[in-house]
Amino acid sequence: MRDRNAPLTGGEGLAWDKMGGMIPAIVQDSGSGAVLMLGYMDQGALAATLESGFATFFSRSKGRLWQKGETSGNRLRVVSVHEDCDGDALLVRAVPEGPTCHLGTESCFGGSDTGPGWLAELSRVVAERASAAPDESYTARLLADGPARIAQKVGEEGVEVALAAVTRDAAGCAEEVADLLYHLTVLMQAKGFAWAEVVEVLKERHKA
Repeated sequence: MRDRNAPLTGGEGLAWDKMGGMIPAIVQDSGSGAVLMLGYMDQGALAATLESGFATFFSRSKGRLWQKGETSGNRLRVVSVHEDCDGDALLVRAVPEGPTCHLGTESCFGGSDTGPGWLAELSRVVAERASAAPDESYTARLLADGPARIAQKVGEEGVEVALAAVTRDAAGCAEEVADLLYHLTVLMQAKGFAWAEVVEVLKERHKA
């Protein structure tokens, strides 16, 4: 039996006949875990997705293959594709290159901008602001100052969190933790890693 933890490299073994040649494909933001959209793939769409590296679906209304973002530019850069336990549904993990929904929102389902997964969006915001003028952006100014200055701010915010733990209520603690997480995200940008890599370290430790 194929290891479902391993990404698909082709359409062999999927339940095409059972599904009438069309398999639903859920697209998930590989960074935040947010569910972005649902589309349908036939064998041609899956092959095009795997070959191009961008999510491609079969449009039942157009009667043809279409690459998400082919007109808007808001493509979905595919990280991996996985099948479910019955081989009749797909999970596409992708990096969105702009809003996924045609209404201009991140997700077609809404409600995707809450929860811990939003830290991935924070990382994107920090990365975007890295190219701003330092006199116009606090984030750009911190990055221009370098890791030593950012590390100093992380230390200061860590102390603020510790003090809040014994002097402030839950809301006050949340404010200080938010400041700390922001500065940690800036430090990660400066050092070239992201929250996903931190999560992988935690997962490996959990296995031990």
